[in-house]
Amino acid sequence: MDLIQKELLEQVADLHGVPAGAYNIRANGKSAARNTTANVDIVSKEDVQGIDIIIKPGTKQESVHIPVVMSQSGLTDMVYNDFHIGEDCDIVIVAGCGIHNGGDSMSKHDGVHTFYVGKNSKVRYVEKHYGSGEGTGERVMNPETVIHMEENSSFYMDTVQIRGVDSTNRVTTADLKAGAKLEISEKLMTHGKQEARTAFTVDLDGEGSSANVVSRSVARGESFQDFRAKINGNTACAGHSECDAIIMDDARVVATPELEANNIDAELIHEAAIGKIAGEQLIKLMTLGLTEAEAEEMIISGFLK
Repeated sequence: MDLIQKELLEQVADLHGVPAGAYNIRANGKSAARNTTANVDIVSKEDVQGIDIIIKPGTKQESVHIPVVMSQSGLTDMVYNDFHIGEDCDIVIVAGCGIHNGGDSMSKHDGVHTFYVGKNSKVRYVEKHYGSGEGTGERVMNPETVIHMEENSSFYMDTVQIRGVDSTNRVTTADLKAGAKLEISEKLMTHGKQEARTAFTVDLDGEGSSANVVSRSVARGESFQDFRAKINGNTACAGHSECDAIIMDDARVVATPELEANNIDAELIHEAAIGKIAGEQLIKLMTLGLTEAEAEEMIISGFLK
């Protein structure tokens, strides 16, 4: 891997070298490195680009890294990755995509990650997206996440996109059986003329299942953000969605929370707030010696932390 690709790996997966445990690193549309363990197997698909990650029942305190990096301008890549997580597991999965585009052609990565989470298993899924490069070509990423959760399983998704992505359509769907618990934390920042669309759809099918979907975003420049979250309460369950956005300059933000209660015992809540940085916050920080720009950056950093 070249220096640019190594820098992308640091940004999207916090990797400064070869990771411990199981991993599959994809670079410029091809597998660049792979390792399996006694409990985690990674197998290439035969019909489409992508991999199957098989995690044995009872696997605990292990990690799987599957980052994608692209440094070739004009490349279009599409992968289908399926995660088969056995019962009674406790595992961390680190994904993400970094694109460096130094040319004038669009570079694009689309990925579909499907999770089959076994009974009583716990999954922490970290997904970061990052773009760099001085070229005029667009950096486009369209991640799709599909989550199927069995009884009493839990899934925490931490998804972050802070800079450099010109266009993205982020789609997440989930269905939960009895006692399953889903938590999603999204952090997003756009600038320039970037566009970001996010759509969450959660079906709470099992009694006692719950979902908490929280998005925090900052829209700067002339960028556009469209956030949509729908939670369907189909039984006795609890669902909550929240969208907090800071809007700056000439940006535009749309937030559409939607709830559908199909059972008398479904408890569903949504919250949405869009606004500019409060003047008193800026003034307070500026009295401490910060410039207005420095104060804005500090507020944004704390908001997205």
